[in-house]
Amino acid sequence: MKYLVIDDEFLARARLRELLLRIDPAAEIFEAENGQQALDLCEQHKPDTALVDIRMPGISGIELVYHMTALEQSPAVIFTTAYSEYALEAFEANAIDYLLKPVQVDRLKRALQKADPITKVQTESLKKTTRSMHISISQKGKIKLVPIQNICYLKAENKYVLVKTAKEEYLMNDTLNNLEAELGENFLRVHRNALISTEHLEGLEKNDEGQWCVFFRGIDDKVEISRRQTPTIRSWLKNRGLE
Repeated sequence: MKYLVIDDEFLARARLRELLLRIDPAAEIFEAENGQQALDLCEQHKPDTALVDIRMPGISGIELVYHMTALEQSPAVIFTTAYSEYALEAFEANAIDYLLKPVQVDRLKRALQKADPITKVQTESLKKTTRSMHISISQKGKIKLVPIQNICYLKAENKYVLVKTAKEEYLMNDTLNNLEAELGENFLRVHRNALISTEHLEGLEKNDEGQWCVFFRGIDDKVEISRRQTPTIRSWLKNRGLE
């Protein structure tokens, strides 16, 4: 069996490794200390089971497992946590197993015997207990986690959505409507084909054709605003002293 242990603390990973080897001496065990490492190892080694810490810096275990469901082969999942009050009712309601730290070998053995891959429906329910901090983008057969706080704007282009940060750009096979619902109130619809981040918004100006556009901190790009959305954007900027 192949196992993936995901925890930002070395000692926690070492304990789980030790317990797994006591249960299954022939086990192949891989370790990740963050979400991107975990996704890369899942794609490379296709583990049967992942033991995922709920609280990690950067990306929570709940959000990570949500992105894992996009993998071609998603592992069975067991959550681990040192916080007994942390969303445990949500786990129990969705029939998802979890282990309290310090993990005991008998409890781990029972969890491994009934672990199953988590479905999108289950993770959607769990996501209500935590805020998404990343979007996942499929890139050359790999899943890339892009921090939402780095995104300047998103723009529909044919069948794809262009995701633009200050340093990178990516193409997603998704719709702006789906992304608008996922990203929440920190993004504004400025056109039927564009969403912008309010965190990166600097101001607005007219282009050479007389069309109002928004511009951003840190990049030279400008995004056109539709006539319908112009009053909303101008009001938003005025309320924050940016116009």
